Amino acid sequence: MKSIEIHTDGACLGNPGPGGWAALLRFNGRERELVGGELDTTNNRMEMMAAIQGLESLKEPCSVKLFTDSQYVQKGFVEWLPGWVRRGWKTSGGEPVKNQDLWQRLQRAAQPHQVQWQWVKGHSGDPDNERVDELARTAAEQLRDAPGVGVR
Repeated sequence: MKSIEIHTDGACLGNPGPGGWAALLRFNGRERELVGGELDTTNNRMEMMAAIQGLESLKEPCSVKLFTDSQYVQKGFVEWLPGWVRRGWKTSGGEPVKNQDLWQRLQRAAQPHQVQWQWVKGHSGDPDNERVDELARTAAEQLRDAPGVGVR
């Protein structure tokens, strides 16, 4: 089984607002950057999309070390998701889980892999986290600055 590193980040200009996500995949000394965004989204959704896109890009089951600076994504997947599924996608307080569509997609994307979720403190000098942060922020800015788009 191949061992892959995925570094992820999301950014949003306003919350909601234009957002961007980025994933840096590293395998055997090679790197691949994935970047995208949405016009009207939230920071949490972009953090999740970075992880989803990184995992969905893998062509075969892999051993993955996934780095995120989002405790929402890391704790959500590792700690909260099993309870949400058990309770029929309800929180412990009985409310519907926010971003259920992306949690389900992330769950499917992670399923074929052995994923080790690694939280990294954002904006703390980690070079890979800084790199994906810049890519995600640039994607959000490009959407915001696109002709005819603007921020509401």
